[in-house]
Order: sequence, then C-alpha cells, then structure tokens
Amino acid sequence: MKKQFIYISLIGFLLIFCQKITAQTNVTATVKGTVSSSQGVIPFVNIILLPIQKGTITDSLGNFKFEKVPLGTYTLQISAVGYDIFQQSILVQEKDFLLPKIVLNPAENSLQEVVVTGTMKETTIAESPVPIQRFSPKFFARNPTSNFFDALQTINGVKTENNCGVCNTGDIRINGMEGAYSMILIDGMPIMSALATVYGLNGIPNALIDRVEVIKGASSTLYGSEAVAGLLNVITKSPDKAPNFSVDIFGTSYREMNVDVAKSIRLGKVSSLLSANYFHFDNIWDINNDGFTDLSLQKRFSVFNKWNLQRKQQRQANLAIRYLYEDRWGGQTTWQRQHRGTEQVYGESIFTSRLEVLGNYQLPIHREKILLQYSYNYHDQNSVYGSMWYLGTQQVAFGQMLWDKKIGKKHDILVGTTLRYTYYDDNTPATASLDSLNPHNQPQKVYLPAVFVQDEITLHPKHKLLLGARYDHHSQHGNVFSPRLAYKWTLKDGTILRANVGNGFRVVNVFTEDHAALTGARKVVFKNTLRPEQSWNFTINYQKTFYTSIGKIGIMADGFYSYFTNRILPDYTTDANKIIYDNLDGYAVTRGLAFNFDIDFKFPVCLVGGITVLDAFQVENNHRLELFKASPLSGTFTASYDFEKPQITIDWTGNFYSPMLLPTLPNDFRPTHSPWYSLQNIQITKKFNNGIEIYGGIKNLFNFLPANPILRPFDPFDRQTSIDNPNGYTFDASYTYAVLQGRRGFFGVRYLLK
Repeated sequence: MKKQFIYISLIGFLLIFCQKITAQTNVTATVKGTVSSSQGVIPFVNIILLPIQKGTITDSLGNFKFEKVPLGTYTLQISAVGYDIFQQSILVQEKDFLLPKIVLNPAENSLQEVVVTGTMKETTIAESPVPIQRFSPKFFARNPTSNFFDALQTINGVKTENNCGVCNTGDIRINGMEGAYSMILIDGMPIMSALATVYGLNGIPNALIDRVEVIKGASSTLYGSEAVAGLLNVITKSPDKAPNFSVDIFGTSYREMNVDVAKSIRLGKVSSLLSANYFHFDNIWDINNDGFTDLSLQKRFSVFNKWNLQRKQQRQANLAIRYLYEDRWGGQTTWQRQHRGTEQVYGESIFTSRLEVLGNYQLPIHREKILLQYSYNYHDQNSVYGSMWYLGTQQVAFGQMLWDKKIGKKHDILVGTTLRYTYYDDNTPATASLDSLNPHNQPQKVYLPAVFVQDEITLHPKHKLLLGARYDHHSQHGNVFSPRLAYKWTLKDGTILRANVGNGFRVVNVFTEDHAALTGARKVVFKNTLRPEQSWNFTINYQKTFYTSIGKIGIMADGFYSYFTNRILPDYTTDANKIIYDNLDGYAVTRGLAFNFDIDFKFPVCLVGGITVLDAFQVENNHRLELFKASPLSGTFTASYDFEKPQITIDWTGNFYSPMLLPTLPNDFRPTHSPWYSLQNIQITKKFNNGIEIYGGIKNLFNFLPANPILRPFDPFDRQTSIDNPNGYTFDASYTYAVLQGRRGFFGVRYLLK
C-alpha cells in the first residue's frame, strides 16, 4: 500500500510538472510593427517570419501584426517592389512585442530614389521634371574598380574614352560628344574642369561615393559653362549615414593593388568621415611587343575628410577637404627616372598634386531657406612628353548663393547667383606676353559671374512645368544667355512623359585642352573675337514601371537631338609659327535614341541594361564629317544572381561598341574605323554575417586587345622619318580607343562595420 501511494504521488507530480512545461511551451505573443521609407509609410508589403513561414502584409498605414507567435528567435523578412529586401533577426520574449520602426531602402533604379541634380532641389526620380539616372555603390561594386572614371563602363550612353596610348589620359563622353563638353561635379560643385579633366578623373576613389547622378543633355541654365552634352554629379557619403568603419582591398593578376579605408566619427552634433585611397601599379606589360608599356604605371594616393554639423531646424552645414597625389608614367619599356625630359629614351611622366575644398552653409534666416555653397581647388601638374616639358598650375574658386522659396501650392522657385574665378599659368607660349619688346609671363585670369532663376510650376497633380533662365558674363567672351523649359506629365497608370528644351554653352580654355601641342616658339593667335560654344538640346523621355507576375520591370526611353554651333578649333597648319584659333564655320549635330531597362525578378535575378543608337556629325563648308570616336551603336548590361542561403552573388557585366571613326594619318595602314568589340567581366561574391565579403573574378573575359595603338613606336623622336618611311609616317599615339589591358583575374576583401 505504501509503495502504491509513492507511485501514485510520483505520477501525480510528473503530470503537474508536464502541465507546467506544456503551459510554458504554449505561451504565444503578438508581434507588431510599421514599415516605412524616407517618403512615408509603405502599404501592402509582404512580411514573413522564418523559419515558421508565417506571413502577413501591411495595411494602408504601413502597420502589420502577427498573432499567436511562440516565444523564440526568428528572422523577419520584408519584400516590397521597388525596395531592397529587408532581413532582421528578432528575439520574441514578451506577449506584446513591438518592433522598432522599420525603414526600407529604395532598390536600384527605383522611381522613389532621391535625387538633387536635375533642379538643385531634393526630390525623387518620379517627381523630377528633368530625366535623371541614379547609380549607387552597389551598382558599381558589381564590377569593382579603383576609381570613378573606370566605374562608369556599364552606364549606357556614358563612355570612358582612352585618348592616349602612352599616358592613358581619358575623358567621359555623354551621347558621343567629347569629354570637354561633359561637366563633372562633386557635391554639386564644378571643381573637375579644364586641366583637372586631363588627369584628375582617375583620382576620384569609389570609397567616397554615395551615389552618382547622370543628366544627359544641356544643363547650363543651372550649372553654367561646360554642361553642354550633360553632367555627372558625384555625391559623397554623409558622415551621418556612413558605416562606422569600412575597408576594401583588391588586386589583379596584372599586379594592380587598390586599398580603400574609411572611418566615421560622431561627437554630439558633429560627425566626420575620414577616408583614404591608395592605388599601386608598378609592373611593365607589353603584350603586343611594340616596345611600349601597354598601360601607364601609376602610384596614386588621396585622402578625403568631410564634416557635418547638425543645427536647429535641420539646417545644413558641412565642409569637405580632399588631397590627391599621383605619379604616373608610360613609354618605352626601358625608360628610367633619369631619362625624364631627355631624348635618350621616350617616356611621358606626369606628377599631379591636387587640393579641393568644398562645403555649404544654410543661413540662419527665419522661415527662409538660403544656402551658401563654395569650393576651391588647386591643381599642379609637372609633366614631360618625351623631351617636352609641360608645367601647369590652375586654381578655381567658386561661390554660389541659392534661395529656395515656395509660393502658394503651385510655385517652387529657386533663385541663385554665382561667381567662378579661374587662374591658369603654364610654361608655354600660351601664357606668355606677345610683346617682343617686353616679354614676360602673363597668366590667364577669368571671372565668370552669373544669375539664374527657376520656377517649378505644379499646373495639376499630374502636370509640372519647369521654366528657367541664366545670364553669365564672361570677362573675355561677354554676355551669355541660357534659357530652359521642361514639362512632365504623369499618366493614370504611372507612366511618366517628359519633354525638355535647353541651351548649353561652354567657355573654352584653349590653353589647357591642347597643352601637348604647344611646343617651340609658336604664337597663339585669335583670328576673330571668339564666341562661346553653344548647343540647343531637345529631349523626349518615357519612363514606366510595370509590376508583373515575374517581378518589377522598369523602362526608360529617350530621344535626343543637339544642335551645336560656334565650335572653337585650333589651326596648326596655316602658319608653322602660329596656332590660330577661330570658331567653326558650320555646325555639329548629335542625335539618337537611348533605351534603358531594369528587371527585378521575384526569384533572385536582376538585369540592368541599355542600348544607344547615335548619329553624330559636323558640317563645315557644306561637307558632312563623321565625328571621331562616336560609336553609332553601343550598349551595356549587368546580370546578377543571388544564392540566398550560402549568401553568394554572381555578377556578369559588360558593354559593346560598333565601329567608330579613328584619327588616322594620310596613307595610314591602320583601318579608319575600329572593329566591333565588347569588354565583359564576371564576379563571384561571398558574404558572411560578420560584415566580411570576399570577391573575385575575371575582367575582359574574352581578352579583347586593340591593334596598333601607336604608330612607329620604334622611332618616338622622329629621327628616322626618311628611312623605310615612304608614306611619311610620324610617331602617333592618338589612335587608341580602348585600354590595352587583356584578360586578368582579380580578388578582393571588404569589411563593413555599421
């Protein structure tokens, strides 16, 4: 009996214990939260709890709720069309579990992405009356490069052009027009111009880029001289939003090495971002065995520091400083430093030192938004081309005051005034006095003040009209007037139609653009009073996002037409003792169609690409001439596939170009046009949960190499022009159209601490 009592008591105790365990196990919770973006709450978003596969959607106010969720650890996954997928680990410990507000980031090429370049005001791509493209570091990371210039290879309608087969200088062409007609801004400041565009573009590291905004077409009404073909605005990272620490190191089988390091600091109302870049390439390659380096050797260092100050009422105040030093050379493979500037061995050696300061400050005026923007850059170039020395110095100071004012519900007005001062000096006859009795140095000093006004008129919620005008006064060219008109119509189904008409102008710095040709004792002569180069640009834009059963499809199509007058050309042949500058007696036309698309499938595949059809020519003395290096058909593509569980991404990127006219000499044995060619790359990236990424792949997958980029490389000083030279050839390195860099592997590591 006693034993039975013990057994019964034990069984009873176990039953009570099991009931308690069961009761604890059956405890559930209600999980609540809100999903939003920078533009407000996001309704009807798909949300799922993993691994239990419990799903729901947000209501019209962006709120969501899960009921009867067992206590434990889960992964919250949120997906919405037009936004990056959001994942977060959560630990549910309470019966009523409220999540912090969840903010989704717009996906690449989303119409909700914020832009500022089109109207100098913060808006979204969908709301902007000016068609604009926006590219994030994520886009550029699909084909890792050491600098901004090389990163542009996969943007449709934007071509990075190699102009010299020896020193590998380059420019950026928009819709086929030469690089001098494309404006490069940093944080809206025009500090990459004239002399800086020769060698400065390679010195913008990708580490400091938050995004790049691209406008195709004349934009001089807001940005003044040089914005003829279009502009690219490099928006640098904000210290407030930058990661706490990041590092990116990669190298190639060519023995190139690139290092990017960044650190952000937050001290109360002050935040700072310090980043540095180092690029090292010191290995001679000569694949075509012509005795010349295929790629210029480069050692480059830059440091960037940006400060933000948080002030009352969200007023802006920031300051950024960047310094760049580069040492590059290309030439005969036997060239050494002691040969610099001599005729013993041919080499082109360039030392570049560059300092940039830029910032803005919002004035503390009650109920008014008045912004002061400023920049200054100092560029020093010490270079030799064979035995010819070129020593150039340039300083550009820029100041701009903007008044942003809304009047009623219809008018959004921007009024601005600017002053740009350029100082330029070199060791050539270009900046020397022509007074034979009193020869002396005479640096160029140019003042360019301007005023402009813009009114963005909301005619109807679906209709916007943008009117703008700018007046510049150049100290040499006189007055320049630039009007602008843009119209945007949003249809009921979300289709956006835009029409733009604008005038672009360019005040030419003839000395900096042809510095390599300014040799000997030639005199610079202006045949007539030079008029600023001008263009009229017409653009029609169609933009639409489709939401289908396979995913989101975004389309942008442009028709463009630019009529260009007053082109300034140098004449080296009329008089051997002079360089004669005059305006072109004729006109130039650039016209075509551009089609861009991006497809975000519901399965983990993303496609981005575009095609541009171009007709570019100039007419002089009633003769139509094809423009150099303007490809009639070109395109770019990017394809990405994400493997979710192993966190591996495969990226395939590339571009292609149809034959383009190349500069050849009389009786040249080389073809007048380039062949069809394509540069393609593949990359595999592995992500880890601790913030580390490793990546690697192959560049120039099909090993395309341009043929004969240098004419008579065995006689760079033209000493043997009469020997075995019936056609009178001379040493020439301008035929190149693509970098002579073959197939190569690369490998890198990234680390990001948020």
